[in-house]
Amino acid sequence: MAAITVTEQPQDGPLIERRSIFSTLLGNRKFVWGAAVFLAIWLTAIIGSQFVEPAMRRTGAYPPKLSPSFDSPALWVGTTTLGQSVAVQWTQAVPNSMLVGLIAAAIGTSVGAIIGLLGGYYGGRVDAVLRVIVDIFLSIPSLLFLILIASLLKGVSVVEMALVIGAFAWAWPARAVRSQTLSLKERPFVRVAKLSGMGNLEIILRELLPHLLAWLGANFLNAFIAAILAESALSIIGLGPAREMTLGMMIYWALNFGAMIQNMWWWWITPVITLIVLFLSLFLVHLGLDEVGNPRLRTEQGG
Repeated sequence: MAAITVTEQPQDGPLIERRSIFSTLLGNRKFVWGAAVFLAIWLTAIIGSQFVEPAMRRTGAYPPKLSPSFDSPALWVGTTTLGQSVAVQWTQAVPNSMLVGLIAAAIGTSVGAIIGLLGGYYGGRVDAVLRVIVDIFLSIPSLLFLILIASLLKGVSVVEMALVIGAFAWAWPARAVRSQTLSLKERPFVRVAKLSGMGNLEIILRELLPHLLAWLGANFLNAFIAAILAESALSIIGLGPAREMTLGMMIYWALNFGAMIQNMWWWWITPVITLIVLFLSLFLVHLGLDEVGNPRLRTEQGG
């Protein structure tokens, strides 16, 4: 009788899969262009801020109402009515606005994922209680409530603003994750995990959560730009972090000092264009992630 030779299969399947996804992302033009533009804005602000000296931030550091000039990098986008460099303000505003987006998106996505996973997986009373809480938050007009809270918080900081926005950013993700978890927990691989002796927490973390990572990544991007736009909206009506510079506060100060009336277009248009470009860049990243994670979209693009 001939001997049967068993060839050991390599165990690097997940690694190969991760490499395949990464290479697919790099091959997606939308993702690459969106990520490149976003990183270019962030790096320009971060690197530029390293060349800003304290004296350059002071009021009256430059002649007031100067239009864009190439005499100095600080004057590339002009000055304000108080003799402040718009470029210097921009290098402070971009990181602060991105910090608001990062904190709020992290809170909204993580809290939403936890609540959605717990409610969808356990069901019963746990799901009923969590669903009521989610419905209550969804019924609250978030923008009006944000305006109320921001008006009550005197001298709100960038971090406090991010926490307030993040507190209302988790309900929709929670509902979406719950519905997906209800579907996933009926799949055969979950039954196999239960039969193999895996605990509930282990099943949630090792079996269910990996299937939601692509969606959670896309939601994080949406929440990131939504938080930046929410902060900008609150800042424009005078409820932003007045002691710190953000893109929204740049627009607020420009409008407050009559930049439009005085035809100082460079003051207000700089943060407005930045917000538009940030939105478009993250939108492209989102489309790229959708195409990579959705085989149907990937096939259509390839065809």
